[in-house]
Amino acid sequence: MSVIGSLIVLVVVLVAATAAGFGLRARQGRFRPSQAPSGPVGNALTPADLGAQLGERATLVQFSTEFCTYCGPTRDLLAQLASERPGLAFVEIDAADRMDLTRRLRILSTPTVLVLGADGAIESRSSGQPRKSELLAAVGAVLGEGGGS
Repeated sequence: MSVIGSLIVLVVVLVAATAAGFGLRARQGRFRPSQAPSGPVGNALTPADLGAQLGERATLVQFSTEFCTYCGPTRDLLAQLASERPGLAFVEIDAADRMDLTRRLRILSTPTVLVLGADGAIESRSSGQPRKSELLAAVGAVLGEGGGS
């Protein structure tokens, strides 16, 4: 292969990798509606799954790991929001300690945040550090708040 041909291949690979990186980055922190995992478990979590009670109106669940860079700031944001909203609970789960749940829910990165309804149904989820505006909108949708803020 000639030098020019090699340079063209290199440029194409760099452009494709850059586009893929931007695409993945754009998805980080965005909440999307939950899709029920296949199998008999459905997409609801119980107090036994969480090791804590569900919130009266909704529950925020964060999957974290010890070495996660964004887990601390995400934990602070979720805890603050839960303290400001009556009936909203916050539960943090160590993904490494709960591999059963991590696999069942297809948690592929941390932090992953789930927004559960009062019945434990997963209403939406986000991977990566959540954007505050997106989090407020996702929680607002479950709590029946128009603007989410």
